[in-house]
Amino acid sequence: MSEEEHKVEYTTVSIPKILADKIKERMKGTGFASVSAYVTYVIRQVLSSIEEEEKSKEAFTKEEEEKVKQRLRDLGYID
Repeated sequence: MSEEEHKVEYTTVSIPKILADKIKERMKGTGFASVSAYVTYVIRQVLSSIEEEEKSKEAFTKEEEEKVKQRLRDLGYID
């Protein structure tokens, strides 16, 4: 893949200065080079957690549902 295919586009998000100052304090000693890098990491973690929670709420995946239906057909419970 070329460099252009790996190019990431960015946008600007504004946050209150007092929050940015709190983030700067929180990120001390973490190795993050900027507030943007730290906030990006935190947002990714939060979104990942939300996505995992949503997945765990699903009773069955479509594949699992089809397997159950097929088993019920095989047993003669449904047509």
